[in-house]
Amino acid sequence: MLSRVADAIYWMNRYMERAENTSRFIGVTLNLMLEQQDNQFNQWGSLVQVTGDYDLFVKRHGNDTSMEKVVDFLTFDLTYPSSIYSCVRAARENARSIRESISSPMWEYINRLYIKVSEQARHGTPAVLDAQSFFTDVLLAGSLFNGITDNTMSHNEAWNFSLLGRMLERADKTSRMLDVKYFILLPSLQDVGTPYDELQWIALLSSASAYEMYRKRYGRIDPRNIVGFLVLDPGFPRTMLHSVTQAEISLHQISGTPLGTYSNLAEQRLGQLRSELAFSSADDIISRGLHEFIDSFQNKVNDVDEAIFKTFFELRPMPSGE
Repeated sequence: MLSRVADAIYWMNRYMERAENTSRFIGVTLNLMLEQQDNQFNQWGSLVQVTGDYDLFVKRHGNDTSMEKVVDFLTFDLTYPSSIYSCVRAARENARSIRESISSPMWEYINRLYIKVSEQARHGTPAVLDAQSFFTDVLLAGSLFNGITDNTMSHNEAWNFSLLGRMLERADKTSRMLDVKYFILLPSLQDVGTPYDELQWIALLSSASAYEMYRKRYGRIDPRNIVGFLVLDPGFPRTMLHSVTQAEISLHQISGTPLGTYSNLAEQRLGQLRSELAFSSADDIISRGLHEFIDSFQNKVNDVDEAIFKTFFELRPMPSGE
């Protein structure tokens, strides 16, 4: 497979997953804003800080962290490469460049989503209730695109690159949603253990579509169990461990190297990351510090992405003839 095609498939799926997960971030904050009638805490500025792009936001909007400014920045700002609009457009461009390698339904659906988002961008940021509907539509679009990909594309090398991109992006964004608890959802230590605190944990689980499965597994809301579930559960499809494990399987399917061994830097780094998660416990993570654990995890995901680029996508000079 051409490295150009593999790179486009990988990033098409990362961008689609990123757009879906940005919708999850915003959806959590919208729901909390509606639940929190007194609206005493400005959670929107913190939302941008969690993305790591607060400085860029300040350049665009100064210190105005109103809902309208933040939602517009994260959703429709084409100068911000991780906005929903930017991600969908980049995914569409990647899909357009490799139409011969993906199914027609994949192209048609991603193009339809692009039209929907661009039309909404022309109308501007919607009101709160309309915004909830819009972001729900983006979430469903991401899930539908994944289903279309899995059901209309041969599960060959190209499909494994698509799954590899999707799972790495998902692992990263699930970790960031956990960080939301500490940097957005918890404004004061005095709220710990209160009904407001429980509402925040429920919102966090719901943002990962994990609330029902968590309840079936653990019953009552408990921070330790929530951390253990979202980080370490091997069976739920949005946990960090499950995502990294599926990414590792796809990577080995691409290279043909048996699991448990490695033939390149990407396999080595991803195998080390998966092992670190698999042999961790919720108590280990909490005692170390959840934010510190997540920060280290995100850096290692970035290292894996860099190794994938160098192993599969980086252009290399042709060897000179003798």
